[in-house]
Amino acid sequence: MSFTLPDLPYAHDALQPYLSRETMEYHHDKHHKAYVDNGNKLLEGTDLAGKSLEEIVKASYGTNPALFNNAGQHYNHLHFWNWMKPNGGGPIPGELEKKIIEDLGSVEKAKEDFIQAGISQFGSGWAWLAVKNGKIVVLKTPNGESPLIQDATPILGVDVWEHSYYIDYRNRRPDYLKAFVDNLVNWEYVAELFSKAS
Repeated sequence: MSFTLPDLPYAHDALQPYLSRETMEYHHDKHHKAYVDNGNKLLEGTDLAGKSLEEIVKASYGTNPALFNNAGQHYNHLHFWNWMKPNGGGPIPGELEKKIIEDLGSVEKAKEDFIQAGISQFGSGWAWLAVKNGKIVVLKTPNGESPLIQDATPILGVDVWEHSYYIDYRNRRPDYLKAFVDNLVNWEYVAELFSKAS
């Protein structure tokens, strides 16, 4: 399977004022496109060429770092665009909310822990809600890694590479993360991934 860059599920300026058109143009049109283009070159002629993206990510981890980095980031970003929507944040669908409270203590605590994971991820990486062994957990990973390689299924992720927020927030990563959680998260998409993972 070759990688393709999807269109954004909304206009480039639809997430303003939290993420600018300029950020989305660079992040989607340049950075994600580079992962797709480089990933396709690196995939060519390997025995992974016919596999699904998830299989490629898992199989290239630790064996083909260059392919892993690009395939991993392609996987992360495919979801990232859908993890956000205009007028996001807001109430969490019932079943998911119940499970978050059960596994993480409360919705507020889950949001705080998720933001803290993003703040404390040194350098580039991601913060996550993932399903592992039937429980929702908060994780963080460096660079292009995701919970996939920890035998967990990501249901929400936020990109904390500088290219995802620096134009709009400069060095204020905590403000970006708070804006993401309060105003951008597409909880319906998170709930959909949660029900598939359960």
